[in-house]
Amino acid sequence: MPRQVDHAERRRRIADAVCELADERGLEGVTLRDVAARAEVSMGAVQRCFRTKEEMLVFALGHIGERIGARVRARLVRSPAQSAGTALGHAATEVALLREEHRAEARVWLAFVAQAAVSEALAATVQANYAALQESFARLIEEACTDTDAAGAGADTGRAAPLDPRREARALLALADGLTTHVLIGHLTPREAEDVLHTHLARLLPQ
Repeated sequence: MPRQVDHAERRRRIADAVCELADERGLEGVTLRDVAARAEVSMGAVQRCFRTKEEMLVFALGHIGERIGARVRARLVRSPAQSAGTALGHAATEVALLREEHRAEARVWLAFVAQAAVSEALAATVQANYAALQESFARLIEEACTDTDAAGAGADTGRAAPLDPRREARALLALADGLTTHVLIGHLTPREAEDVLHTHLARLLPQ
C-alpha cells in the first residue's frame, strides 16, 4: 500500500523551511525550488500544498505567529498563582523576542512585517496576530487594574485617572514590537530593552 502523507505535517515542514531561508536570505531570496530542497520534498509536493508562493508565505507567517502566540499562552498558564501584572510582563517579553534563542525568529518576523507593507494577504495575517495579542494584553491590564484597586481600596494607587485597557494594550504591543527592531539593529542590548519594557510596566501598573 502507498504510504499515507500527513499533509498538515508537510505544510509545517515547508513553513519551517521558508522561515530558515528567510532568516538566511530575506524573503526576496525564498524560491519554491529552494524551499522544496530545504524541506526535503519535491517541487510538486510544495505546489500541491500551496497554489502560489504568496499562499505559502501567508501560511509560514501564520506558523511563526502561532509559535509566538503559543509561548505567550504557555507563560500565562505555567503559574496560575501569578498576578495579572506579572503575567503581562512575561507575555510582553515573549512578544518582544528579546532572548538570544529567539533572535532568528525575530529576524524572520520583521522580514514578514516589512513584506506585509506591500502584500494585502500578509498584512491581514499580521493584523490578526496583533489583534489577538492586543486582546490578551487588554484583558491582563484590566485584571491587573482590578487587583490593584481591590488591594488598595481607599488608598492612592499612583494613577491620575482610570486606565483604558485597550488603549494601554495598543501602546504596550507597539513598544514590545518596536523593541524587537531596536535590539536586532544593535541600538539596544536585550538587557536595555528589557529595562525599557519593565520600566513602562512599572509606570503602567504601580504596586
